[in-house]
Parts: sequence; C-alpha cells; structure tokens
Amino acid sequence: MGISDERDRGTAGAWAALGGAPELVDRVRFTGAGDLGEGPLPVRELARATVSACALAAGELAAVRGAAAPGDAPPLVVDEGAVATAFVSERHLRVEGRAPVTFAPLSGFWQAADGWVRTHANYPHHRAALVRALGLPSATPEALRAAVAARTAAETQELAYGAGGLAVAVTREYGAPQPLVECVRPAGARGRTLGAAPSGRPATGVRVLDLTRVIAGPVATRTLGLLGADVLRIDSPGLPEADDAYADTGFGKRSARLDLEAPGDRAVFEGLLAEADVVVSGYRPGALERLGLGAADLLERRPGLVVAELCAWGWTGPWAARRGFDSLVQAGYGIAARCAGAGGVPGVLPAQALDHGTGYLVAAGVLRALAGGGGQWLRFSLAGTASWLVRDLAAVPVAGGAYEAGPWLRETPSGYGVVRHAASPFGEWAVGPSRWGADPAVWLPR
Repeated sequence: MGISDERDRGTAGAWAALGGAPELVDRVRFTGAGDLGEGPLPVRELARATVSACALAAGELAAVRGAAAPGDAPPLVVDEGAVATAFVSERHLRVEGRAPVTFAPLSGFWQAADGWVRTHANYPHHRAALVRALGLPSATPEALRAAVAARTAAETQELAYGAGGLAVAVTREYGAPQPLVECVRPAGARGRTLGAAPSGRPATGVRVLDLTRVIAGPVATRTLGLLGADVLRIDSPGLPEADDAYADTGFGKRSARLDLEAPGDRAVFEGLLAEADVVVSGYRPGALERLGLGAADLLERRPGLVVAELCAWGWTGPWAARRGFDSLVQAGYGIAARCAGAGGVPGVLPAQALDHGTGYLVAAGVLRALAGGGGQWLRFSLAGTASWLVRDLAAVPVAGGAYEAGPWLRETPSGYGVVRHAASPFGEWAVGPSRWGADPAVWLPR
C-alpha cells in the first residue's frame, strides 16, 4: 500500500493544542490499514492523530538534542496497522497463553428504572463499595441487575459514588466542551540540561516518576520508556494493581511500592523526586495535594520539573474530583448513547480510545516540554479527549488494504512469564515488564 500525501487535520489539531509549530505537520505521512473505523465516531482518526503528534514531539526533542532544526528531519511515516494494534493492546495480551480478564462480572451496562447505568468494578475495593452502596445481597450480576432496575440511573450513580464506588448514568447529550491540553504554567525555570541522545531514543537519560494507574497514564510512561527515559512507577502498597493490567502497560519501566504517609518511604520518595526530570500523575484532583505533592507544590520546590497531570472528568466543574475510567467517561459524556445498538442498549467505542489517545498526548506534551527546557505544568483529561473526538475530528477516507494484527504482535519474556503483546508504534521494547511493585525504588545510573 502506498503512503498518503495529504495533510492530516486531526494531527494538525492535536499538534496545535500541544503548542507545536504548524509547519511540522506536513512531515507526517500514513501507510497501512487499521480496523478502528467501526461505529459512528472518528476513532481511527483520533488514534492516528495522537500517535502522530507524539511522533512529532519525539522528533522535535531528538532534533534539540542533536542540535538540528526539527524541520530538517525526513518525512515521518505512521503505520495505521501498528496504531490500531497498539490501541487495543489489552485485548491482544496473553500471559503464558492465557487471555486476560478485562472487565469483571459487575462491570458493564445495567438498565435502570429510567435509563441505563455503566458500572466499573474491576478492582476489589470498587466492587466492595458498589455492593455496599446498593445493599446487594450478593456480589453477583443478578443482584446488581435487580438493584439498579429498582432505582433511577441518577440515584444509582450517586449512591455508588457516595460509597466510593463507580457508576455513571448514561447520558444522551454530549458533555460540556473541554480543552484537549491545558498549559497551566508555561516554561519558566529550566530543568537539567540534556546532552546528546542516541538515534531513535530522544528521551535517553530523562528520569520520569510515574504516579499513574490503569491505561492512560501507563501508556504515556511506557512510551517515554521506549524512547529512552528511565521510568520508575510508584504505587501505594495499599492500592493493589491487577497483574494483567501491568503485564500490558508495564513495558519500558520499573515498578516499586512506597507508602507516602510513612516517614521512611516518604524520605525515599523525596530522594527520587530530587533527581527526577518529569512527574506524570494520574490521580484525581486533590488526591496528591493532601500529601503536599500536587503540581503547584512540586514546581515550587523544583521549578525546572515537567509535571503532567491527567484525570477523568476535567479540571473544573462539579465532577472534577470524581474518579473515572474510559468506559465511564464514554457513558457520562454521551458517547455510549451515540454508539447504541438495537433496542437502545448503549454501546462502546471500538477501542478504549480515550485512554490510549490521552496517553499518547501526555507523552507528546512531556516530550515537547523537555525540548523547551522543562519547567512546565500540563493537564490532560479523558473528558478533554472525548470532547475533541465528538466535536473536532472528522472521518477521513480509508486508503484501502486489509488489516491484520499479526505483524504487530510480539512474544517477550517478563516477570509474569512469556507475554504476547502489541508492539509500540514507535519501535520495540528491549525487555518485558517486571512484576508489579517488585523493583527497588532507585534510579538507574545515568
């Protein structure tokens, strides 16, 4: 299949939101075919645009670290087959031949007295909260179905959230417009001067503290890891992660557990922070502020840091502090209703595109901030990506050709055994993920 020559509107929009020079978009070319075009919304266009914007940012940083002008680089070719495979990486994962558990029995759509509700109960503490909130006699789909049917969608939603669970009423109207990227603090004090970087690994030597979970943030940080960064993910010992989730998103990084409310562990974290170049945070607004680790706190102490934050529902409004996942934002933003099937049953996008797309945008924002010298505070949200999807993107004709995932699947040893996984659109990871939380909380030597 040939390579397209037309300027991509989606890439131009994402790159402009990131503050990139518009003429660089003309470098991007597309080849290959994917399978993300099913459904009423331009998911394929979102996927290729976010990956392209990230590739442009990687090229920009490579040029800065190689003392070359970004515009002097050759055309940037993005293969849509690689993009489509990466955007459903969790579906392609096999751990020692076993398919992962993606959605638990109490996660899904449930009919309420006046509409539909989407629940998310993949984590044990969320499942327990949902059972407690609705007074379920047992943690079974049958009990949940009966409890939701006896209530309005809004009542179910508020009961669940009030108890620390996750349920969202399916809305028919698109949510309020949200920005794709927010630059809260433009470049100020410069970070550590970065020297030359090897070809293809523009983030080499950059130290990234990864305070993210699930998909969007981990996609960003595994991408930064592939591009050369030393990524260290830190989690609380009291907030377990699903092994299958980490087996998919743990590439390109190491993982340690620290209790930031315990003095000894907090001292270790402060030592890591003192030598970090980047902090990527995926906790809901306010969660890290109570520990004195919000973005404003970090930048006051380390003005040259790059801090990238992401959340579910956006950074302002009544839902800003609420927990959320891709599937819930689809439900609460009007996307699930737009994708409804026969009989009005809500539907889903052909990929968890809000998660994956936001992840590549976060990586792109970090790379651009590093190219500018550091000292930036950036914000992203799943709702911002949803707003862009439903308002600003348009379908682009498919050039043709058949898609097969096979060329983009790999088998790699890992801490969980041999994993089959999707390759990154940016190249190959040298090794598979370790086990979650099993690495020492130290930086690698530069």
